[in-house]
Amino acid sequence: MQIIFWVSLFIIIYTYVGYGFVLFLIIKLLRIFRKKKPLNPNYELPSVTLIVAAYNEAYCIEEKIKNTLALEYPAEKVEFIFITDGSTDATPEIIAKYPEIQLMHQPGRSGKIVAVHRAMLEVHSEVAVFTDANTLLNKKALINICRHYQDPTVGAVAGEKRVQIDDSGDATAGEGFYWKYESKLKTWDSELFSVVGAAGELFSVKTALYIPVAEDTLLDDFMISMLIAEKGYRIVYEPDAYATETASANTKEELKRKVRIAAGGIQSFLRLTGLLNPFAHPILSFQYLSHRILRWTITPFLMILCFILNWVIVLNFEGDWKYQIILAGQTLFYGFALLGWVMQSRSIKVKVFFIPYYFCMMNYAVFAGIKRYMSSSQSVLWEKAKRK
Repeated sequence: MQIIFWVSLFIIIYTYVGYGFVLFLIIKLLRIFRKKKPLNPNYELPSVTLIVAAYNEAYCIEEKIKNTLALEYPAEKVEFIFITDGSTDATPEIIAKYPEIQLMHQPGRSGKIVAVHRAMLEVHSEVAVFTDANTLLNKKALINICRHYQDPTVGAVAGEKRVQIDDSGDATAGEGFYWKYESKLKTWDSELFSVVGAAGELFSVKTALYIPVAEDTLLDDFMISMLIAEKGYRIVYEPDAYATETASANTKEELKRKVRIAAGGIQSFLRLTGLLNPFAHPILSFQYLSHRILRWTITPFLMILCFILNWVIVLNFEGDWKYQIILAGQTLFYGFALLGWVMQSRSIKVKVFFIPYYFCMMNYAVFAGIKRYMSSSQSVLWEKAKRK
């Protein structure tokens, strides 16, 4: 029992803290023995097509268009495609006012990935960049992304997601903290070898390497980028190309989004088993297991097991202070999470409790996501989370 407890505790700590610490140490050593090759500032940028899949985005599409057209890039090398399949509001009409943008629209809604595949048939540039309709990019985003393609080992480039957090005092404050931590891990992942998947807010691929994923794919951005990594190419992380969006409207909306991601995570795990072969992908398999698979599979279950075993051990070995201290720490942490849940419902601004609450909510989403995927109740059609 005690061995199971310590193994479980080790995996939990490794998943959320230890992997970052190990990455940090490896990167420090690599910097001593491996000099980073600088990018050539005179590199001739590739041709690029920016693709936006928009479904009923009339409330924000005008701002997105203006932001897109203001991006810095050689005019003769950039094209824009906005695809609005299934939209029933004014989104297509608003886009149609801008001749610089190629509008693709058809009445039926089949899901984002089907729309993206249709748009990719119109892409003839060297690079395709994908970004969401409700995000705004920094002006040099395209330049900072595409400069990485001078390295022939790079098959995809992931931008950074930034979340605007206001002073509303709810647990979505944990979303911003989570993405800052994720950004640091991705930076180190990229420096070691490759980012483990890209987020749909902003990422790009070499057009020639694009593989259409199955139409029932839930995390299309992750699958598209990882299929390129499976071919042996690197996914580079570029924090100076970023997409900014507001936080989820509330924790209920954020939970809805996390459950879908968790369901997609299990689906991706089952479809990308080849990436866990250390003989074929020695570094990437280590990164994939440590950064993604443990979070999507066993670690949330081990958190419950560890808490229960801790109680059982303390009740049976009262004099062992180590277990008592660990139990006190676990109880305090989950107590903070419970307080965060209570306070967010009453809009009480004590953000120290929101991070434990957000953390527990993310892990609950894994259980809900697994259940939803296994019961085949997760639709491929996005039910958009409302944002502030």
